[in-house]
Amino acid sequence: MNMSFNLNILLRDNIKNLVPYSSARDEFKGEASVLLDANENAFGSPLAQHYNRYPDPLQHQVKEKLSTIKGVPVENIFLGNGSDEAIDILYRAFCRPQMDNVILVPPTYGMYEVSANINDVPVRKVNLTADYELDMENIAEAIDTNTKMIFICSPNNPTGNSINRKDIETILTYFPGIVVIDEAYINYSRHKSFTQELAEYPNLVILQTLSKAWGLAALRLGMAFASKEIVDIFNKIKPPYNINQATQELVLEALNGVDIVNEWIKEAVSERDKLSSDLEKFEQVYHITPSDANFILVKLQEPRALYTYLVSKGIIVRDRSKVELCEGCLRITVGTPEENKNLIAALQQFYK
Repeated sequence: MNMSFNLNILLRDNIKNLVPYSSARDEFKGEASVLLDANENAFGSPLAQHYNRYPDPLQHQVKEKLSTIKGVPVENIFLGNGSDEAIDILYRAFCRPQMDNVILVPPTYGMYEVSANINDVPVRKVNLTADYELDMENIAEAIDTNTKMIFICSPNNPTGNSINRKDIETILTYFPGIVVIDEAYINYSRHKSFTQELAEYPNLVILQTLSKAWGLAALRLGMAFASKEIVDIFNKIKPPYNINQATQELVLEALNGVDIVNEWIKEAVSERDKLSSDLEKFEQVYHITPSDANFILVKLQEPRALYTYLVSKGIIVRDRSKVELCEGCLRITVGTPEENKNLIAALQQFYK
Protein backbone atom coordinates (compact mmCIF):
# COMPACT_ATOMS: atom_id res chain seq x y z
CA MET A 1 0.00 0.00 0.00
CA ASN A 2 1.29 3.45 -0.96
CA MET A 3 0.79 5.60 2.17
CA SER A 4 2.14 8.79 0.55
CA PHE A 5 -0.45 8.86 -2.25
CA ASN A 6 -3.05 11.64 -2.04
CA LEU A 7 -5.35 11.87 -5.05
CA ASN A 8 -6.77 15.25 -4.02
CA ILE A 9 -3.31 16.84 -3.99
CA LEU A 10 -2.45 15.41 -7.42
CA LEU A 11 -5.66 16.54 -9.11
CA ARG A 12 -5.56 19.89 -10.91
CA ASP A 13 -7.66 22.62 -9.26
CA ASN A 14 -9.67 23.32 -12.43
CA ILE A 15 -10.67 19.64 -12.57
CA LYS A 16 -11.64 19.62 -8.90
CA ASN A 17 -13.92 22.59 -9.57
CA LEU A 18 -15.19 21.34 -12.93
CA VAL A 19 -18.94 20.99 -13.33
CA PRO A 20 -19.20 18.26 -15.98
CA TYR A 21 -21.56 18.46 -18.91
CA SER A 22 -24.93 16.90 -18.11
CA SER A 23 -26.32 15.14 -21.17
CA ALA A 24 -29.95 14.24 -21.79
CA ARG A 25 -29.10 10.59 -21.17
CA ASP A 26 -27.45 11.50 -17.85
CA GLU A 27 -30.54 13.31 -16.62
CA PHE A 28 -33.01 10.59 -17.64
CA LYS A 29 -32.21 6.93 -17.05
CA GLY A 30 -34.71 4.21 -17.84
CA GLU A 31 -37.19 3.20 -20.53
CA ALA A 32 -39.63 5.57 -22.22
CA SER A 33 -41.84 5.44 -25.31
CA VAL A 34 -41.53 9.11 -26.22
CA LEU A 35 -38.09 10.75 -26.11
CA LEU A 36 -38.28 14.49 -26.70
CA ASP A 37 -35.37 15.60 -24.55
CA ALA A 38 -32.21 15.43 -26.71
CA ASN A 39 -33.15 17.12 -30.00
CA GLU A 40 -32.55 13.90 -31.92
CA ASN A 41 -34.12 13.11 -35.30
CA ALA A 42 -37.34 11.36 -34.29
CA PHE A 43 -37.87 9.89 -37.79
CA GLY A 44 -34.94 7.45 -37.72
CA SER A 45 -31.75 6.94 -39.74
CA PRO A 46 -31.12 6.32 -43.47
CA LEU A 47 -29.83 2.85 -42.52
CA ALA A 48 -31.31 -0.60 -42.06
CA GLN A 49 -30.75 -0.17 -38.33
CA HIS A 50 -31.65 3.09 -36.63
CA TYR A 51 -28.89 5.10 -34.94
CA ASN A 52 -30.87 8.26 -34.34
CA ARG A 53 -30.71 8.01 -30.53
CA TYR A 54 -27.68 8.92 -28.45
CA PRO A 55 -25.88 5.94 -26.88
CA ASP A 56 -25.49 5.10 -23.20
CA PRO A 57 -22.89 7.66 -22.05
CA LEU A 58 -21.43 5.25 -19.50
CA GLN A 59 -21.69 2.03 -21.54
CA HIS A 60 -23.25 0.02 -18.70
CA GLN A 61 -23.94 -3.18 -20.65
CA VAL A 62 -20.42 -3.36 -22.08
CA LYS A 63 -18.87 -2.71 -18.67
CA GLU A 64 -20.99 -5.42 -17.04
CA LYS A 65 -19.82 -7.95 -19.64
CA LEU A 66 -16.20 -6.86 -19.27
CA SER A 67 -16.50 -7.04 -15.49
CA THR A 68 -17.38 -10.73 -15.76
CA ILE A 69 -14.54 -11.47 -18.18
CA LYS A 70 -11.86 -9.40 -16.43
CA GLY A 71 -12.91 -9.99 -12.83
CA VAL A 72 -12.96 -6.24 -12.15
CA PRO A 73 -15.97 -4.41 -10.64
CA VAL A 74 -17.90 -2.14 -13.01
CA GLU A 75 -17.08 0.91 -10.85
CA ASN A 76 -13.38 0.34 -11.59
CA ILE A 77 -13.77 0.36 -15.39
CA PHE A 78 -13.49 3.31 -17.78
CA LEU A 79 -14.04 2.90 -21.51
CA GLY A 80 -12.42 5.23 -23.99
CA ASN A 81 -12.15 5.82 -27.72
CA GLY A 82 -9.03 3.69 -27.77
CA SER A 83 -6.53 3.70 -24.90
CA ASP A 84 -5.27 6.98 -26.30
CA GLU A 85 -8.33 8.77 -24.90
CA ALA A 86 -7.52 7.51 -21.41
CA ILE A 87 -3.90 8.64 -21.80
CA ASP A 88 -5.00 12.12 -22.84
CA ILE A 89 -7.48 12.41 -19.96
CA LEU A 90 -4.77 11.44 -17.46
CA TYR A 91 -2.63 14.37 -18.63
CA ARG A 92 -5.55 16.80 -18.47
CA ALA A 93 -6.58 15.60 -15.02
CA PHE A 94 -3.24 15.59 -13.24
CA CYS A 95 -0.64 17.66 -15.11
CA ARG A 96 -0.47 21.44 -15.09
CA PRO A 97 0.98 22.62 -18.44
CA GLN A 98 4.63 23.70 -18.28
CA MET A 99 4.73 23.01 -14.53
CA ASP A 100 4.26 19.31 -13.82
CA ASN A 101 6.22 16.53 -15.49
CA VAL A 102 5.95 12.84 -16.30
CA ILE A 103 8.54 10.07 -16.57
CA LEU A 104 8.74 7.88 -19.66
CA VAL A 105 11.03 4.88 -20.09
CA PRO A 106 12.07 4.60 -23.78
CA PRO A 107 11.96 2.74 -26.00
CA THR A 108 8.21 2.63 -25.44
CA TYR A 109 4.83 3.44 -26.98
CA GLY A 110 5.07 6.81 -28.70
CA MET A 111 1.66 8.23 -27.75
CA TYR A 112 2.73 8.87 -24.14
CA GLU A 113 5.13 11.54 -25.40
CA VAL A 114 2.82 12.84 -28.13
CA SER A 115 0.01 13.31 -25.60
CA ALA A 116 2.42 15.04 -23.21
CA ASN A 117 3.45 17.44 -25.98
CA ILE A 118 -0.17 18.15 -26.94
CA ASN A 119 -0.91 19.00 -23.31
CA ASP A 120 2.34 21.01 -22.93
CA VAL A 121 3.66 18.74 -20.17
CA PRO A 122 7.44 18.30 -19.82
CA VAL A 123 8.73 14.75 -20.27
CA ARG A 124 11.64 13.24 -18.37
CA LYS A 125 13.07 10.23 -20.18
CA VAL A 126 14.88 7.47 -18.32
CA ASN A 127 15.95 4.89 -20.87
CA LEU A 128 15.45 1.21 -20.17
CA THR A 129 18.61 -0.77 -19.45
CA ALA A 130 20.41 -2.73 -22.17
CA ASP A 131 18.18 -5.74 -21.43
CA TYR A 132 15.05 -3.55 -21.55
CA GLU A 133 14.32 -3.38 -17.81
CA LEU A 134 13.60 -0.34 -15.65
CA ASP A 135 16.61 1.73 -14.56
CA MET A 136 15.38 2.07 -11.00
CA GLU A 137 18.22 4.27 -9.74
CA ASN A 138 17.86 6.86 -12.48
CA ILE A 139 14.06 6.82 -12.25
CA ALA A 140 14.37 7.67 -8.56
CA GLU A 141 16.75 10.53 -9.41
CA ALA A 142 14.41 11.89 -12.07
CA ILE A 143 11.43 12.21 -9.72
CA ASP A 144 10.77 15.59 -8.11
CA THR A 145 7.79 17.19 -6.37
CA ASN A 146 6.17 18.02 -9.72
CA THR A 147 6.41 14.51 -11.17
CA LYS A 148 2.79 13.43 -11.51
CA MET A 149 2.90 10.21 -13.53
CA ILE A 150 5.15 7.35 -14.62
CA PHE A 151 4.18 5.35 -17.73
CA ILE A 152 5.27 1.70 -17.97
CA CYS A 153 4.33 -0.47 -20.94
CA SER A 154 4.40 -4.20 -20.05
CA PRO A 155 4.72 -6.21 -22.22
CA ASN A 156 6.67 -3.36 -23.73
CA ASN A 157 6.20 -1.95 -27.21
CA PRO A 158 8.46 -2.14 -29.26
CA THR A 159 10.67 -4.62 -27.39
CA GLY A 160 8.04 -7.24 -26.52
CA ASN A 161 9.38 -8.20 -23.10
CA SER A 162 7.49 -7.98 -19.80
CA ILE A 163 8.97 -5.55 -17.28
CA ASN A 164 10.18 -7.03 -13.99
CA ARG A 165 7.12 -7.18 -11.74
CA LYS A 166 8.98 -6.49 -8.48
CA ASP A 167 10.38 -3.27 -9.95
CA ILE A 168 6.87 -2.13 -10.90
CA GLU A 169 5.60 -3.00 -7.42
CA THR A 170 8.42 -0.97 -5.87
CA ILE A 171 7.43 2.08 -7.90
CA LEU A 172 3.75 1.57 -7.03
CA THR A 173 4.65 1.40 -3.33
CA TYR A 174 6.94 4.41 -3.06
CA PHE A 175 6.03 6.84 -5.88
CA PRO A 176 3.37 9.31 -4.63
CA GLY A 177 1.98 9.96 -8.12
CA ILE A 178 0.01 7.97 -10.69
CA VAL A 179 1.61 4.80 -12.10
CA VAL A 180 0.18 3.88 -15.49
CA ILE A 181 0.76 0.29 -16.61
CA ASP A 182 -0.11 -0.22 -20.26
CA GLU A 183 -1.11 -3.87 -20.74
CA ALA A 184 -2.17 -3.71 -24.39
CA TYR A 185 -0.39 -7.04 -25.02
CA ILE A 186 -1.11 -8.79 -21.71
CA ASN A 187 -3.18 -11.54 -23.35
CA TYR A 188 -0.03 -12.92 -24.97
CA SER A 189 2.05 -12.79 -21.80
CA ARG A 190 3.09 -15.53 -19.40
CA HIS A 191 2.65 -13.03 -16.56
CA LYS A 192 -0.59 -12.10 -14.85
CA SER A 193 -2.28 -8.73 -15.20
CA PHE A 194 -2.08 -6.08 -12.50
CA THR A 195 -5.89 -5.78 -12.53
CA GLN A 196 -6.17 -7.88 -9.37
CA GLU A 197 -3.89 -5.41 -7.53
CA LEU A 198 -6.20 -2.39 -7.78
CA ALA A 199 -7.29 -2.61 -4.13
CA GLU A 200 -3.65 -2.76 -3.05
CA TYR A 201 -2.44 0.32 -4.98
CA PRO A 202 -4.70 3.42 -5.09
CA ASN A 203 -2.26 5.11 -7.49
CA LEU A 204 -2.49 2.33 -10.10
CA VAL A 205 -4.06 2.84 -13.54
CA ILE A 206 -4.04 -0.10 -15.95
CA LEU A 207 -4.63 0.36 -19.67
CA GLN A 208 -5.88 -2.49 -21.86
CA THR A 209 -7.43 -2.70 -25.31
CA LEU A 210 -9.68 -4.75 -27.55
CA SER A 211 -7.46 -3.89 -30.55
CA LYS A 212 -4.95 -6.72 -30.15
CA ALA A 213 -5.99 -10.19 -28.96
CA TRP A 214 -9.69 -9.43 -29.42
CA GLY A 215 -9.20 -8.36 -33.04
CA LEU A 216 -11.36 -5.22 -32.77
CA ALA A 217 -8.84 -2.51 -33.72
CA ALA A 218 -11.29 -0.81 -36.11
CA LEU A 219 -13.87 -0.29 -33.35
CA ARG A 220 -11.51 1.79 -31.17
CA LEU A 221 -12.39 0.67 -27.66
CA GLY A 222 -9.81 0.99 -24.90
CA MET A 223 -10.12 0.23 -21.21
CA ALA A 224 -8.70 1.83 -18.09
CA PHE A 225 -8.94 0.04 -14.75
CA ALA A 226 -8.44 2.12 -11.63
CA SER A 227 -9.94 3.05 -8.26
CA LYS A 228 -13.53 4.29 -8.30
CA GLU A 229 -12.23 7.77 -7.44
CA ILE A 230 -9.95 7.86 -10.51
CA VAL A 231 -12.64 6.37 -12.77
CA ASP A 232 -15.01 9.10 -11.57
CA ILE A 233 -12.42 11.66 -12.69
CA PHE A 234 -12.20 10.02 -16.14
CA ASN A 235 -15.99 10.18 -16.48
CA LYS A 236 -16.05 13.80 -15.34
CA ILE A 237 -13.66 14.86 -18.11
CA LYS A 238 -14.60 12.65 -21.05
CA PRO A 239 -16.95 13.85 -23.83
CA PRO A 240 -20.60 12.97 -23.13
CA TYR A 241 -20.94 10.16 -25.70
CA ASN A 242 -17.36 9.00 -26.27
CA ILE A 243 -18.26 5.42 -27.29
CA ASN A 244 -20.73 5.30 -30.18
CA GLN A 245 -23.73 2.98 -30.31
CA ALA A 246 -22.42 0.81 -33.17
CA THR A 247 -19.20 0.14 -31.27
CA GLN A 248 -21.08 -0.72 -28.08
CA GLU A 249 -23.34 -3.17 -29.93
CA LEU A 250 -20.51 -4.87 -31.84
CA VAL A 251 -18.30 -5.12 -28.75
CA LEU A 252 -21.14 -6.69 -26.77
CA GLU A 253 -21.52 -9.30 -29.50
CA ALA A 254 -17.77 -9.90 -29.72
CA LEU A 255 -17.42 -10.40 -25.96
CA ASN A 256 -19.39 -13.63 -26.36
CA GLY A 257 -16.39 -15.01 -28.25
CA VAL A 258 -14.03 -15.63 -25.35
CA ASP A 259 -13.32 -19.21 -26.46
CA ILE A 260 -12.30 -18.32 -30.00
CA VAL A 261 -10.16 -15.43 -28.75
CA ASN A 262 -8.35 -17.79 -26.39
CA GLU A 263 -7.71 -20.15 -29.33
CA TRP A 264 -6.30 -17.27 -31.38
CA ILE A 265 -4.01 -16.33 -28.50
CA LYS A 266 -2.67 -19.89 -28.28
CA GLU A 267 -2.09 -19.98 -32.02
CA ALA A 268 -0.40 -16.56 -32.02
CA VAL A 269 1.96 -17.63 -29.22
CA SER A 270 2.75 -20.85 -31.04
CA GLU A 271 3.42 -18.97 -34.28
CA ARG A 272 5.53 -16.43 -32.38
CA ASP A 273 7.77 -19.21 -31.12
CA LYS A 274 7.99 -20.84 -34.55
CA LEU A 275 8.73 -17.54 -36.28
CA SER A 276 11.48 -16.80 -33.76
CA SER A 277 12.96 -20.25 -34.34
CA ASP A 278 12.86 -19.80 -38.13
CA LEU A 279 14.51 -16.38 -37.90
CA GLU A 280 17.28 -17.68 -35.66
CA LYS A 281 18.45 -19.90 -38.55
CA PHE A 282 19.59 -16.84 -40.52
CA GLU A 283 23.22 -15.92 -39.87
CA GLN A 284 22.23 -12.35 -40.69
CA VAL A 285 19.94 -12.28 -37.63
CA TYR A 286 21.97 -11.11 -34.63
CA HIS A 287 19.43 -11.10 -31.82
CA ILE A 288 15.74 -11.75 -31.13
CA THR A 289 14.35 -10.23 -27.93
CA PRO A 290 12.27 -12.81 -26.01
CA SER A 291 8.68 -11.68 -26.46
CA ASP A 292 5.53 -11.75 -24.34
CA ALA A 293 3.55 -9.95 -27.06
CA ASN A 294 2.22 -10.73 -30.54
CA PHE A 295 5.35 -9.35 -32.18
CA ILE A 296 9.10 -9.80 -32.02
CA LEU A 297 11.95 -7.30 -32.14
CA VAL A 298 14.71 -8.61 -34.41
CA LYS A 299 18.22 -7.17 -34.77
CA LEU A 300 19.57 -8.07 -38.17
CA GLN A 301 21.86 -7.16 -41.05
CA GLU A 302 20.85 -4.27 -43.32
CA PRO A 303 17.53 -3.54 -41.62
CA ARG A 304 16.61 -0.53 -43.75
CA ALA A 305 17.40 -2.27 -47.04
CA LEU A 306 15.46 -5.34 -45.88
CA TYR A 307 12.50 -3.17 -44.89
CA THR A 308 12.43 -1.55 -48.34
CA TYR A 309 12.71 -4.96 -50.02
CA LEU A 310 9.84 -6.37 -47.98
CA VAL A 311 7.67 -3.37 -48.92
CA SER A 312 8.38 -4.12 -52.60
CA LYS A 313 7.06 -7.63 -51.97
CA GLY A 314 3.90 -6.34 -50.28
CA ILE A 315 5.08 -7.34 -46.80
CA ILE A 316 4.96 -4.53 -44.24
CA VAL A 317 6.88 -4.67 -40.97
CA ARG A 318 7.90 -1.78 -38.68
CA ASP A 319 11.34 -0.22 -39.07
CA ARG A 320 12.65 0.56 -35.56
CA SER A 321 16.33 0.69 -36.62
CA LYS A 322 16.69 4.40 -35.76
CA VAL A 323 15.03 4.14 -32.32
CA GLU A 324 17.42 4.43 -29.38
CA LEU A 325 18.24 0.99 -27.90
CA CYS A 326 16.57 -0.64 -30.93
CA GLU A 327 19.31 0.21 -33.41
CA GLY A 328 19.41 -2.22 -36.33
CA CYS A 329 16.01 -3.70 -35.46
CA LEU A 330 12.77 -4.44 -37.24
CA ARG A 331 9.57 -5.09 -35.30
CA ILE A 332 7.65 -7.97 -36.85
CA THR A 333 4.03 -8.72 -35.98
CA VAL A 334 3.17 -12.41 -35.76
CA GLY A 335 0.90 -13.18 -38.70
CA THR A 336 -1.00 -16.24 -39.83
CA PRO A 337 1.08 -19.36 -40.62
CA GLU A 338 0.85 -18.50 -44.33
CA GLU A 339 1.90 -14.87 -43.77
CA ASN A 340 4.86 -15.96 -41.65
CA LYS A 341 5.95 -18.44 -44.35
CA ASN A 342 5.83 -15.64 -46.93
CA LEU A 343 7.98 -13.47 -44.68
CA ILE A 344 10.61 -16.18 -44.20
CA ALA A 345 10.66 -16.89 -47.95
CA ALA A 346 11.22 -13.18 -48.64
CA LEU A 347 14.11 -13.08 -46.16
CA GLN A 348 15.67 -16.12 -47.84
CA GLN A 349 15.52 -14.31 -51.20
CA PHE A 350 16.96 -11.09 -49.75
CA TYR A 351 19.87 -12.70 -47.90
CA LYS A 352 20.79 -15.35 -50.50
